[in-house]
Amino acid sequence: MADTPLLEGLHVVDLASFIAGPAAAAILGDFGADVVKVEPPRVGDTYRSLSRMPPNPRVEGVNYPWQLDNRNKRSIALNLKSPGARPVVERLATWADVLVINFPPRVRAKLGLEYDDLAPLNARLVYADVTGFGEEGPEANLPGFDVTAFWARSGLMDVTRQREAPPAMNAFGSGDHPTAITLFAGIMTALYRRERTGQGARVTASLIAEGAWAASMWLQAVLVGGKAPRPADRSDPPNALANAYRTADDRWLLLAFANEDKQVPLFLRAIGHPEAAQNPRYADSPSRRANAAEIAGLLDKTFAARPLAEWREVLDSAGLTYGVVQTLEEFAHDPQLVANRILVPIDDGNAEPYLTVDSPVRLDQEQKVRPRPAPDLGEHTESVLRDLGYDDAGIADLRQAEAIE
Repeated sequence: MADTPLLEGLHVVDLASFIAGPAAAAILGDFGADVVKVEPPRVGDTYRSLSRMPPNPRVEGVNYPWQLDNRNKRSIALNLKSPGARPVVERLATWADVLVINFPPRVRAKLGLEYDDLAPLNARLVYADVTGFGEEGPEANLPGFDVTAFWARSGLMDVTRQREAPPAMNAFGSGDHPTAITLFAGIMTALYRRERTGQGARVTASLIAEGAWAASMWLQAVLVGGKAPRPADRSDPPNALANAYRTADDRWLLLAFANEDKQVPLFLRAIGHPEAAQNPRYADSPSRRANAAEIAGLLDKTFAARPLAEWREVLDSAGLTYGVVQTLEEFAHDPQLVANRILVPIDDGNAEPYLTVDSPVRLDQEQKVRPRPAPDLGEHTESVLRDLGYDDAGIADLRQAEAIE
């Protein structure tokens, strides 16, 4: 395993907010890149206030969303609307290997932050742009959040609910973080291209494209003339062996039998009804589909008779595929997360380091950097400016022009 982080020496400028862009930049930082977070003075990135927005949990003294997606970064407070900030922007673009941005096209153009504005300053620049609804079309300038552009727009919010239930809010960031992985993959592809050609590139990703990719199996079916599945009714499911059931202690488990010919006899023996395998109503997949509501009703009664712990023992002993619907509290203490280094310690100066969620990209032969605390607003303004070549007089001039505080 290499002692030097893979991306050490790579310069990244993070001009993005809410959530995919900063998360992609954080992954670059996980592998050792020097990431400079650009924020407006006084108020900072509005992402800093996300933990105070319901239904997000409140944790006293810990700004957990900010820490999650802005660890290992340096913060410079820069007023992009000030004409005096333009030389700093140009120096940042010249210094950077990667620039991450998520302003809508109209805002980018107004601030002079389009790819065509910055690429002439640095032929090797990888310009990574993430939007809600893509670069083209009538909605290109609309703000997009994962709940609107990923979950609601893609149809995922519709098909993941029960038939008579209203759509439910997704966990914040659950569309943004997959989009961040896509953006990271695009950035690394562009860096590989740069190694081969010497030239930078523009990388794009969007929440709506990520939603299409996430829904792509059923979306592809619709594109070739199929009828999209409607929201499920678990009492009358398309497949009673790919369905959720409540146990006696009010827990839910999900059956997921991919090889029914092998697994159904094992399952029927495990639950004490081997004779059902001979019943012509349940004997093969077509008959089980035709009688799915009846089977679901029988399994409802079966699973309701015993608690989850007993059912786990029964299903595990039979080698059957199932899942337990865990709470987030349970998942936070899931031993698989620690065993696979999905949760890693972050040292924020307190006596006891706490755990944070690692980014899911890893190479066995490369060491990630240990997560460091996310920066305070403008914590590194002067040090970044000095890296860009500013001296005391130049920094004073920037303050006079109200480009920085």
